[in-house]
Amino acid sequence: MSFTMDFTVVIPARFSSTRLPGKPLKDIAGKSMIQRVYEQAKKSQAGQVIVATDDQRVADEVRGFGGEVCMTSADHQSGTDRLQEVASQYGFSDEHIIVNVQGDEPLIPPAVIDQVAENLAGCQAAGVATLSEPIENDADFSNPNIVKVVTDNQGMALYFSRAPVPWPRDHTENRVKAMGAVTDSVTGPVTVPMRHIGIYAYRVATLNHFITWPVAPIEALECLEQLRFMWNSIRIHVAEAMAPVPGGVDTDEDLQRVIDLLGKESL
Repeated sequence: MSFTMDFTVVIPARFSSTRLPGKPLKDIAGKSMIQRVYEQAKKSQAGQVIVATDDQRVADEVRGFGGEVCMTSADHQSGTDRLQEVASQYGFSDEHIIVNVQGDEPLIPPAVIDQVAENLAGCQAAGVATLSEPIENDADFSNPNIVKVVTDNQGMALYFSRAPVPWPRDHTENRVKAMGAVTDSVTGPVTVPMRHIGIYAYRVATLNHFITWPVAPIEALECLEQLRFMWNSIRIHVAEAMAPVPGGVDTDEDLQRVIDLLGKESL
C-alpha cells in the first residue's frame, strides 16, 4: 500500500476493566499488553503513535519501553472522548486523521491501520472510516456480542446492530449460506452478512463535534457508540479488512489464547 498522507495512531488505555483488571499491564510472552499493541501500531505508516491514559501506572509502563504517552482526564465516558482530548492537547488541525487502535488488541495487523486511514483520506464524504469482515456461520450471525454492519453500494454504513441484519425473511435455516447465494452478475455475492471490526479513523473536526452531542437514542438502545455519528448525519465509510483481525483481549481465556498463539509463532 502506497502512502502519501500523515496520520496519528492513538491507543486509549484504561487500567480498570470489569472482566480483566489491570489489562494494559498484563504480561504477554515477556511484554505488557500495551507494549504489544504499541509495537504493532509503530509498524504502520503512522507519523506518530500515542498512548492516551488517565493512569500513572500505564503511563510509567509506556515511558519505560520508550513509547509516547498523553495523560488525559479520568472523567471520559468513552475512548472517543479521550481521543478528542489528545487531538486538543496536540493542536491537531481539523483535517488531521486519527486512527483509534484499541489497547487490548496486541495482534492488530499494521496493514489494517494503514487501510482505515487511507480509506478515510480518500473519502471526503465521510467523517469516520472503519472495517468489517464476512460472517461465516449462523451462530455468529445471531450472537449479540458480534456487531453487524450493513452498507450501501458506495461502502457507506446504513446501520450497525447487535441484531442479525440484514434478515433473510424467506429462509429459516442456514441463513448465512442463503445470503451468500444471492449474487450480482458483476459483483458476485451482495448480501453476505458482515461483522464490524472495531478500528476507526476519524477526522479531528468530527471528534470535536462528537463531544458536543448527547448520547443518541439508538446508541443507548444498542450500546453502540458509532450510532451517535450516524444519528447526527456523519457518514461512516466501511471496507472489508485486507487482513484477518484477531479478536481483542477481554478475559483470562482471551489472554491465554494470545499467549499460546505468540508461543507457536516463536517456534
